[in-house]
Amino acid sequence: MTKLDAIKGKVNEAEEFARKIWLAGLGAYGKSFDEAQGRYEKISVEASKMFDELVVKGSKIETEAKDKFQVKDKVETRVAEVRKKLGLDTVSADEKVEELSAKIDALTDAVAKLAAK
Repeated sequence: MTKLDAIKGKVNEAEEFARKIWLAGLGAYGKSFDEAQGRYEKISVEASKMFDELVVKGSKIETEAKDKFQVKDKVETRVAEVRKKLGLDTVSADEKVEELSAKIDALTDAVAKLAAK
């Protein structure tokens, strides 16, 4: 083997080694990319799952709130109806008590007069 052949052999070895370094770099990049893509997909799936869970939870809370408001509205409507039947909507409670007291006094006087006869 001549010196020229030895040099060519060393150059070929260096080129092959440089190629292997290049391929190892590409492999590292590819592996990193695959891992990153796998993590992104996992995060994306988890985020989507969490979003769906939040939607279900929000729907449940909305339904519960609507039910509570409907019950409250029904109670308020019923209270308003009772107040109206008792005449408490048109006249203040104090005025109504005074009016009822006056009627009781009048009835007491009437009963006393009937009892006196």
